[in-house]
Amino acid sequence: MTALSEYERLETTGLWREAPDEHKREVIVSFGKATLVLRDKAERALTHWSLPAIHRMNPGQRPALYCPDAEGNETLELDDDFAIDAIERVLKTIDKRRSQPGRLRTIITLTVLAGFAALIFLWLPNAMVDYATRITPPAQRAVIGESLFQQIRRVSGNPCTQPSASNALSKISSRLDAGRNKLIVIRSGVETSANLPGGQIILNRRLVEDFEDPNAVAGYVLAELERASATDPLRALIAEMRFSSRIRFLTSGQISTPALTRYAEKLMAAPLAPVDTEKLLQRYAKANIPSSPYAYAVDITGETTLGLIEADPLAGKESSAIVSDSEWIALQDICRR
Repeated sequence: MTALSEYERLETTGLWREAPDEHKREVIVSFGKATLVLRDKAERALTHWSLPAIHRMNPGQRPALYCPDAEGNETLELDDDFAIDAIERVLKTIDKRRSQPGRLRTIITLTVLAGFAALIFLWLPNAMVDYATRITPPAQRAVIGESLFQQIRRVSGNPCTQPSASNALSKISSRLDAGRNKLIVIRSGVETSANLPGGQIILNRRLVEDFEDPNAVAGYVLAELERASATDPLRALIAEMRFSSRIRFLTSGQISTPALTRYAEKLMAAPLAPVDTEKLLQRYAKANIPSSPYAYAVDITGETTLGLIEADPLAGKESSAIVSDSEWIALQDICRR
C-alpha cells in the first residue's frame, strides 16, 4: 500500500499531540511510501503513522483532526486545505484497494451459493425421480399402472376382450418373452401403442385390424418392450409430476388423481419415442420372428425403417407362426363384438 506518487514530496505543518495530557507540538508532516511521517523542526522523525490505519475524527470540519488508530489518544491537527485534500484522496485510494479482497470474497461466496442453488434445482429433482423409481416394488408399480390405465379408459373406453382373442394375446406375449407384461387392446386413446408402469402394453385396435400379418403387431410389442427397457415407465411418470407430487409419493407412496390425469393426457398425445434399431433387432432374433412386417407397418415405403428391413434376422427364412390363423382372426375381431 503506497501513497499517490504526486504527494510523495508534499510537506506541511500541523499540531501533534502524543497523548491527551500532552501539549500540542508543531510538527512537519510528509508522505512516505506507506506512512505519514511526523518530524520536529530539527528534521528528527517523531513518529510514523500507517496510512491504512489513519482515521479522520471530524469529517467535514476545519481544522481536520486525524489519529493513527481507533483509540484516538494520539492526534494530528491540520488546517492546510491542500494537505487535507491530499490525505483524504490517499485514504480513499487506500480504502478502494483494501476493499478488493472483500468484494472478491463476496463474489466467491455468491458463486458458491449459486453453485449450491444450481445443484439443488438441477440435481435434486432428478435424484428424487431416480430414488423414487428405484424403491418402488413391482406390486406397487402394478397398482400405479392400473390407476393410470383407469385415466386412459376415460378416453379409450373399456378394453376389448374376447376369450379366444385373449388366448392369442397371451401366446404373443409368451413368444416375445414379455414376462409379466400384459397386452391390452383399446379402441382409442393412443395412436398406436404405449407402455405403463405396471407392465401393461396397450395397443390401438387398428394394429390388429389393419394388418394381415400378426408379426406386425408383434413388432409394436417388441418396440414397447425396448422403450420400457430404455426408459422405465414409472420413471417417465414421476419425472412429469410436480415437485409437491413427488414429495407426496416418496412419503406416502400415493400418486394423486390429477397427477395421473395429466400424465395420461400427455402419454396419449405424445409421439412414440425412437427405438434403437440394433437392440430391437436383437429382440427379433431372440423371438425368432421377422422384422420386415413391422418395418413396413411403421412406414409403408420402408425408407425410414430400412435398417429393420435390410437386417431382418429371418430374411429368406421361415419361422413358426406366432399365432394360428384362427387365433389371429379372433384377435382381429376383438373390438368388433
